[in-house]
Order: sequence, then C-alpha cells, then structure tokens
Amino acid sequence: MSESAVAEIPIQSSQSRRFLRPDTQTAILFLLPSFLGFMAFMAMPILASLALSFTNWQLISTPSFAGFRNYVRLFTVDPAFYTVLRNTLFFAIEYLTLNIIVSLTLAVWISSLRHGKAFFRVIFFLPTFTPTIAASVVWLLIFTPDGLADSLIRSFGLGLPNFLLSTTWAMQAIVLVTLWANVGYNVVMFNAALDLVPKHYLEAATIDGANAWQRFWRIRLPLISPTIFFATVMTAITSLQVFDEIYAMTRGGPGSATATLGFAIYQKGFANFQMGYASALAWVMFIIIMALTILQFHMQRKWVHYDD
Repeated sequence: MSESAVAEIPIQSSQSRRFLRPDTQTAILFLLPSFLGFMAFMAMPILASLALSFTNWQLISTPSFAGFRNYVRLFTVDPAFYTVLRNTLFFAIEYLTLNIIVSLTLAVWISSLRHGKAFFRVIFFLPTFTPTIAASVVWLLIFTPDGLADSLIRSFGLGLPNFLLSTTWAMQAIVLVTLWANVGYNVVMFNAALDLVPKHYLEAATIDGANAWQRFWRIRLPLISPTIFFATVMTAITSLQVFDEIYAMTRGGPGSATATLGFAIYQKGFANFQMGYASALAWVMFIIIMALTILQFHMQRKWVHYDD
C-alpha cells in the first residue's frame, strides 16, 4: 500500500474509541425505559418463577429449597396433571384448527366482495376489542338454562343440554366463545394478505382455464402461506395459555372437564397457595409452547412458500 493511501485512512484516537457516537447515545437513551421495563416486569419475574419452581413456597411462609420434587410430583404423583395436559392439548388442537379454517374462509369471502369490504372487516374485528372476561360473562348468561340460546332453541320445539354443566359440551362452549372473541384478528390479517396477491397471476391462470378453486389452491394459498404460518404460530401459543374464558365460565368444571394448564397454574398458586408447584406447572407449559413452536418452524419448510 502506498504512503498516500495510508495517509488517507482516518486514524481514530483513543478518545473517540472510548465514547459512543452521539446518535448511538441518543438511541440508548430512548431505548433505556423500555429495556428497564422489560427487565423489571418480564425478565426478572421469569427468572424468579424458575427459581421458585425448585422451592416449596406457601406464599405466606419463607420459601424452602425442594430440588426437583415439584417436577417429580407433576409427572408421577399428581394424577390431575395428565387430565389438565390432555384438556389443554385438546382445546389447542380444536381451537387452532377451527380458527384457521373459519378465519381463512371469511377472509376469502370478504376478498370476493365488490362492496363493503371495510365494513365486514370492522364487524369481524370488533370482538377482539371486547374484554375477554366481559364477553365470557355475557356468553355465560347465554348458555345458562332459560338463557338466550336455550329460549331460541326451544322456540323451534327443540331442547339444549346445559352446556356448562356437561362434561361433553363444556369444552365445546369454551372453544366457541374463544373463537368468537379472537377469530377477527386472523380474518383481517388473511384478508390483507389475499388483497396483496398480484392480480396478474390470477388473470394469467384464468386465461389458462383455471377455475376459482384452482386459482385459490394453486396460487393464492401458496402466496399467503407465510401469513398463515405466522397466524398458526401465534394462535397456537395463545390457545395453550387459555385462562380467562375458563375462569369466568366454568372454573375448570364440571369436575375437571375444562381445567387447562393456565387455570391449574392459577388454582395451585393463588387458590391453594402452592406457588412453587404452580411455577413448575408454568415452566412445563413454557417448554410445551417452545417445543410446539420449534416443531412448527421446522415443518414450515414443507409448506410455506416465500415469493423471492
């Protein structure tokens, strides 16, 4: 390298290397409140719950180290754990499947309309603004004997079981309420993705003789598969954490027919004051969510198509 080229290279002084650039300092200053909030209200409680899962803490007493006894109790001693786990997975699979199918169907229907698209987007999205507890209480009144649903069905000469007191139908009622409250988010997201599909792809397929189903299955669905993947991951995560609807409508009953991991964590921690055991339950739920998410990311390679 010539001496002139070497002379053109700026030499950083030790003073300039010691301090951050002004724009970096400004960025850190603006990010600091969010970072401190994350550490105080997210990271620290998560680490504290991990530590508590290895203790025997009755909430009003001093925590005592218990080792892996809470986890051993989960998998070998407590028979209710497998019932709760089965209910959680059943709810998650049924709700996830119905949510994706219903929201995608509604999004395709809205996309096919010539007028009123914005109106129907708002209509289907409105329930997501409703507080879950408030919506669940309203549905509780609907499902009670002589409530709205019962009166409506009886007007046709038919009868309904008491959904919330039936071990067969109670979980279905929870699925229905959760679906009503949350399906609008995916409807709007899928509809936006469908509207972004290039029109010339569909026009070329129409010229080639493809019907509406073929255009949807071969063109529109693959092009919106990244959006479907994102919706599937997020919906699966939220379905495994279901709590509000169960707390407001059934309290895990009848018996333990609607008890899920989220409700069991609340019940063990704040009703039975077994905070260490509740923390162990929470970490089992966390591991299940992480495992399912990793599996979904692994399987996306087979069906998610990214338009380069």
